[in-house]
Amino acid sequence: MGRRKTPGLTDRGGIWHIDKKIRGQRLCESTGERSLEKAEEYLAKRIEETRKALIYGERPRRNFRQAATRYLTENQHKRSIGDDALHLKQLDPFLGDLDLRSVHIGTLQPFIEMRRKAGIKTKSINLALGVVRRILNVAASEWLDDTGLTWLEHSPKIKLLKVTDARKPYPLSWDEQTRLFKELPDHLARMALFKVNTGCREQEVCSLRWEWEIEVPELDTSVFLIPEERVKNGEERLVVLNKVAKSIVESARGKSRFHVFTYCGRRLTKMNNSGWQTARRKAGLSQVRVHDLKHTFGRRLRAAGVSFEDRQDLLGHRSGRITSHYSAAELGNLIEAANQVVGEGSRKSPALVVLKKKAASAE
Repeated sequence: MGRRKTPGLTDRGGIWHIDKKIRGQRLCESTGERSLEKAEEYLAKRIEETRKALIYGERPRRNFRQAATRYLTENQHKRSIGDDALHLKQLDPFLGDLDLRSVHIGTLQPFIEMRRKAGIKTKSINLALGVVRRILNVAASEWLDDTGLTWLEHSPKIKLLKVTDARKPYPLSWDEQTRLFKELPDHLARMALFKVNTGCREQEVCSLRWEWEIEVPELDTSVFLIPEERVKNGEERLVVLNKVAKSIVESARGKSRFHVFTYCGRRLTKMNNSGWQTARRKAGLSQVRVHDLKHTFGRRLRAAGVSFEDRQDLLGHRSGRITSHYSAAELGNLIEAANQVVGEGSRKSPALVVLKKKAASAE
């Protein structure tokens, strides 16, 4: 006859679970153990932690990995949750086993130094520090245990690093654009030309769907309205088509049932691929990123004298205005503004002058 199990433990599908009252406080959770002996050890530990919390206000010890797991579980709705998970995976060797109360800017230094030695930019390191800061903040303000105590008594100050190594935008001149686009494969050239004429982000171009197209019969054209869940700032994104962008859309019509831009019948997940990297190297423009096409569109709008408000709307920047509620007249104004940068050859818009630092001559 086997020995009797400790009261408060129940076997559910081979895993022992706790269901026990401790000083009037009910404790219900999984031990995560298949062994009765280990489950009893875990229960004894939790009973002692709960007793200390109820009598002395002493918080149970939790490591950072437990907090990170809860954060990821509760934030599956976030658009950036995949990025957060990647940051936490990189942080785990440094913080995972640490007591939550031991996580602060000092214990983060080994992680910071490792990332810097690996050549990671400060902005990327700050994104990881920001995730740690959010976890500590909610642990000190929102997460309550069974005794009514927050996971942390207070959150330490996690100060982000000063960014001194950020790469500056590189808007293209007309000549540079011609050189680069000539080297791109046809499918990438069309996407790049659309991007430089609409100011869309890379993922907005890659994911652009026909179902997002809205006809504007009063202006004999159409626009695209990208849903908020597909936009970085969380707001619906109005995409206005100038002459060039409209011609690209028309040339793609009927080639795919779902997506505007495809390659061999499939949607591309990114533009910054081997084709892009090879083309920019051949064009002598290895410093140019895909996002610089958006900067180019914005700079050309400004050079053409387009107002700040119209530039915000055309670039999809957060502005506080309801971008999905435009009249035909307002859309017509935006289309006219976008057409001011249709190309150097049109002679209808001022050429973009890009000032570049020149090396001093050795005279």
